[in-house]
Formats: sequence, C-alpha cells, structure tokens
Amino acid sequence: MADTVADFIWKRLHDWGARRVYGYPGDGIGGLVGALHRMQKEAEDDADAPCIDFVQVRHEEMAGLCATAHAKFTGEVGLCMATSGPGAIHLLNGLYDAKGDHMPVVALVGQQARSAMGSHYQQDVDLQSLLKDVAGAFVETATVPAQVPHLIDRAWRIAAAERAVCAVILPNDLQVEKMEDRPREHFYVHSGVGLTATRPVPEDGALAAAAEVLNAGEKVAILIGAGAKGAAAEVAEVADILGAGVAKALLGKEVLPDTLPWVTGSMGLLGTPASDELMQGCDTLLMVGTGFPYAEFLPRPGQARGVQIDLSAGMLGLRYPAEVNLLGDAAATLRALIPHLARKEDRSWRETVEKSVAKSREALAGAAGQEADPINPQRITRELSPRLPDRAIVTTDSGTTTAWWARDLDLREGMMGSCSGTLATMGCAVPYAIAAKFAHPDRAVIALAGDGAMQMNGMSELVTIARYWKRWADPRLIVMVLNNRELAFVTWEERTQLGDPKYPASQDLPDIPYADVARLMGLGGRRVETPGDIGPAWDEALAADRPFVLDILADPNVPPLPPHITLAQARGFANALWSGEEERAGVIGGAARQILGRLLPDA
Repeated sequence: MADTVADFIWKRLHDWGARRVYGYPGDGIGGLVGALHRMQKEAEDDADAPCIDFVQVRHEEMAGLCATAHAKFTGEVGLCMATSGPGAIHLLNGLYDAKGDHMPVVALVGQQARSAMGSHYQQDVDLQSLLKDVAGAFVETATVPAQVPHLIDRAWRIAAAERAVCAVILPNDLQVEKMEDRPREHFYVHSGVGLTATRPVPEDGALAAAAEVLNAGEKVAILIGAGAKGAAAEVAEVADILGAGVAKALLGKEVLPDTLPWVTGSMGLLGTPASDELMQGCDTLLMVGTGFPYAEFLPRPGQARGVQIDLSAGMLGLRYPAEVNLLGDAAATLRALIPHLARKEDRSWRETVEKSVAKSREALAGAAGQEADPINPQRITRELSPRLPDRAIVTTDSGTTTAWWARDLDLREGMMGSCSGTLATMGCAVPYAIAAKFAHPDRAVIALAGDGAMQMNGMSELVTIARYWKRWADPRLIVMVLNNRELAFVTWEERTQLGDPKYPASQDLPDIPYADVARLMGLGGRRVETPGDIGPAWDEALAADRPFVLDILADPNVPPLPPHITLAQARGFANALWSGEEERAGVIGGAARQILGRLLPDA
C-alpha cells in the first residue's frame, strides 16, 4: 500500500536518529501503531530497512519518564507517544520531568478525528492548551498531510538544540491518509533533516572578566550540575588550577567520581557536611551547569564573588548574584577559560577541603553504622558501593532513597546515575532503570525505589521488565525496595517544616512482599530483614541470571538529617514530638543515634 502519513512519520523520525519509542496504544494513535508494525515487518524481511523499536510500558506516565531517562543516559532525544484524551493527560507528568531537568524529548500525541474536534466528542480534549506549558518550545497540531514533515522536523530539531520538550498532535484520521508530495507553491513549506551540533563559547572579554574574579579568590568553591556532564576533565583541571573543592547538585552526581579527595559530594538538604562547609567557607563561587535552587545552602550574598556558566540564558544569575554570567557550553567554555587562569601556589584551601571531605566521609560512615530497627537504610547503599560493577547505572526515586543515594553511594569513573531533579516526582526509579537498560543493555542497572513509589507504579513496571529482559546482553536489573512501611520523607517534612506529628492514616503503607511478587513474574527476589544479610543479598542479586528484586526492611525513624539544622527546623521537630507523636521514643532514638554517629563515628 502507498505510504500513509503515519508511515512517513516513522521513516522521518528514523532519519533523525530515533531507534526506540516508549508508549501505550489506543485508538487515538491507531494509525501510528499500524505503521510502526509495518515498519518492523519490513525490517524482519530486509535487514537494511529502517526500524524503530516500540517498548510497551504499563502507563503513559512511564513512557514520558522512560523518554526522559533515555535522554539523560544517552544524550539523545527521547521519544514517546500516547493516545488522545486520557493518554495525553497521563503523559504529562513524565514530560514535566523532562522539562524540569532540561532533557530533549519529543512526544507524539493522538487526537480525535478533525471533524469531531471542538464538538465535546468522546476524548475530545484541547490538547494544544493542555500541552502548551510543558511543550512550550514547540507544540503544534497537524491538520493536513503537507504539514507533517515540517512539524516533525521542527519538533526534533528544537528539542535537540534547546534541550526542550516538543509535541506534535496528530488527529487519528490524518494518520491514515495518503502522504502526498508537496508542490513547490505558495504556502507549502519544504523542510529537511539535520542539525549541526554547536558548542557556544563566550567572547574573550567575558572570559577575561570571569578569570579576574576566579584568580582573585583565595578560597574557591565549584558547584556542578547536570550541565557539566561531558565536562568532567575540564572541571577537574580548573579545580586543580584554582585549588578548589567541588560540590555536586543532585543531577551532577555522575559528573565526577565521589571518591576524589577534593569532591565534597552532594549539596543542600540531602548534602554532605563537607559540601556545606565548602559553601560557608568560600570567598569565590563558580557554578557550572546547575540550577541548584536552595539559597540557604549557597554562600551568603556578599560573602563570595561569583561566576556562572550555563547553556541557558534563563538560568544565569538566577540562583546566586554572580558578577560574571557566561552563556555557553560547559566544556567548551571551561577550555576557553583555562588559559586565562593563574595556578594558585598556596594550596592551604585545597588541603582544608580535603580534610573536610575525609572528616565528612568518616561522619557519614559513622551514621550509617548506627543501630536501627531493623535496618539502618544508609547501610544499604554503603554496602552496595564497593560491590558496584564497573560502568553500572544507579537510579533513585524521590524520597529518603534520594538522600542515601546522594550521600552514601559512591559512583566511580564511568558510572552513571540520575533522579528526578527539578520535578522530584515519585515513581521515576524503575522506569528510569528500564530506559537505561534498553539504552545500555550490556551494563548492570540498579534502581533504588521507596516502597511508596513502588506501590504507586514500580510494581506494574516489573511486568515490563519481565517481558523484555531476555533481550538484554547483561540481564542484571536490580530493583531495591526500601521497605519502611511509611512515606518517610513526607513524615520528616511534616515534623520539621510544620511541627506536626506523624499522621498514620496518611503516612503508613501496607507491607507488600515485593520479592514474592517478583518471583511470581519469573524474576529473582529476596527479602532482607537483618543487617548481616544486606551484603550477601547484594551479592546474590548481582550474580543473578535475571532481573532481581531486593525487599529490604528499613527503619523509618532514621532521619535524613541536613548538613546543618536551622532553628526553625529544630523548633518544628520539637513541636511535633510534643504534639501527639505516637512514635516519640523511636524518633528521638533514631535522631539521637544519627547525630551521635556523625559526631563520634566510632561510638
């Protein structure tokens, strides 16, 4: 049969480099599904024919999260699709995750037939308005075949160039129309495939101004985020020249190894004491590719002179009042900046930073070594760190798992890891891990999931894992469920921010036998109830010949303590304890042991 509009779309996307799409079917995208099937059948008969693999997730939100993760772990544009009405609405959360973390994603969204649009027809939703915010960089509805080429081209090109979310809305009747040649006439637009990558660099005058600030500083701190990915060597060289310490925003965790003696670790509420000391003690701050939002953990305005580098003008000068804001690619800008920098011969600040890092690591190890009922959750990630295979990828959910991933897990060179940074959505760890596995089937992938997130959507995505895992060269995809039977991070927020005690009806979760569920699906599984079994359980999971679920019982009363506690937080905590907190003894004991563990690591 002649090519339909849908056939054309898949071939055009293949020309752009798309090789995988995450989605869930529905009649709003019936034409796209049929065309994708034809493409795959042709590829089975002809190895040279183009092909895009369809990965069926359990929910459209997961398609958006998988597309986001694909972008994070490959640097490519992520691709997802959803049917009209409820499918498009479900997709939104995953797309907002991409938008918040500046990830390039293209969404194909089905729509009702053109004749029914605006008629209050079934599943007739104003998708243009619905998607306008999340896909504000480019969202358009196709109405005739001649539009489709330039809509697909613009969506992909803008997503790739601006690291943005773009969407193309496709009425279902249009998808099955015959694709027509576009005449060379007025009102017909002819577009093409291709984008030459550019790495913008500020002019020499701006670089010299930045160097003046950095060279004048005696105590330089560097804060890196996701925008510094690909600039690890340049960040390390600048840090060496300036004798600086380097702290990492959550999405910058994978940029530099956690084991470097001058890398202080994560920043902020989930950060390390060393990162806090770095920020509070510096006189100069260099921010590279980060939108770290929490001002209370940055130097006080006036304390430090600032330089910021970012690819997005909208992020410059937004978090800290920098004197010099450099618009440019992180790696290229740092390379151009290095010749302007003067090596600091006085290494006393660097020595102070390294001593702080050593002390901080000792304190965090001491906190992880404290007893808990039944298991200290920090020990789970600490036991994993030395066991991580080379090139492993570790994802984490939003919640207390993020704290232990950020502080207690050491990523070595060549490893990757990510979380939902800006949106901080629950339920990202497992779909992130699935996308990482499809993108890198030869690498071990570990997802650190909270039990709340696991019950929200992680358990359903075990179905996806069970369906596809035999495709992967390395079968190791481990889902660790932090089973504390509570929405613990929210509980601690209620206590410290609002001064309210735990509300069991809201916070308690049922105890689900996650490992048993995994085994029913043909996966591996093990429940861990005592601290001594943590290490052997990780060993068993990492040696398994199939994906594996670790169900580890953890103590919800181990607090994710910030590196410094404000008076307001202390007051809120005290109010919560004396306002009907049912678990007062356990909460006080857990907090006390953590503080003692940090102050006296060997206690």
